[in-house]
Amino acid sequence: MLYLIVLSYLRPLAEVDEYMDAHRAFLKKHYDAGHFLISGRKEPRTGGIILARAASADEVLTWVSEDPFRQAGVAAYEFIGWTPTMAANGWPFGHPHLEKTGGIGQ
Repeated sequence: MLYLIVLSYLRPLAEVDEYMDAHRAFLKKHYDAGHFLISGRKEPRTGGIILARAASADEVLTWVSEDPFRQAGVAAYEFIGWTPTMAANGWPFGHPHLEKTGGIGQ
């Protein structure tokens, strides 16, 4: 199952940035393990989004408990579990339940 992890900053950006290097190391660890698929900041910069692949919400909660942002109390988290059913041609997910939509120019 896929999970959208939505981070919302609770503290001023200067305080969030104090933990950014440690947060990026946390992200890299989970990218390397195949847990995280894509991530980035919200615009305006009020938090971030992570798309994760996990067997359960409990697994995601365990991972997020390791995030330096969470440990420092500078971000709150929302978890949205979902099963994709459609994707544009060329989208990099090899999910067996995806229906190809044709994509732009197809």
